[in-house]
Amino acid sequence: MALSVETPDPPELSVVDPNEYEDATIGGEGSGVDATDADYHREDLQAFLEEGAWEEAFSEWADDADLEKREYEIARDLGMFGEFDFFWDDFADRVGYHAPGIPEDWREREYHPDIDSWGTVSAINAELTEFGQIVSVVLKEEYVDWEADYEPPEDLPDF
Repeated sequence: MALSVETPDPPELSVVDPNEYEDATIGGEGSGVDATDADYHREDLQAFLEEGAWEEAFSEWADDADLEKREYEIARDLGMFGEFDFFWDDFADRVGYHAPGIPEDWREREYHPDIDSWGTVSAINAELTEFGQIVSVVLKEEYVDWEADYEPPEDLPDF
């Protein structure tokens, strides 16, 4: 089902260490990747988002989004599209991302007056994750023009 809505503005990418997110890990334990020295290419990715990657990904996502307009409007009202973060993950040679989500205690916090069920929360959270993945792929496949610098250690076992 196509979602016919206006594309929100791209997010302003943060300076948060991606390892601080519960849903993202850069490198991995024992990978040799030092997150304090990592180049996340946020300035480059921000420019790509503003040059059209965001709008291209949004259009692709909206064409297949399994989200009702009311649910989209909740996410928009909450400013969730502005809370995305994208960063270069050199270890995995990919654009990583952090997708915002509605917290589990949404009911107690009266998070938004139009959220009335776990179904609504789940739909919004799942579709924001899907959108983040699409943005990540569009950035990597059509905009990123650098190669990963990560070199695996020479003492890795042969499998």
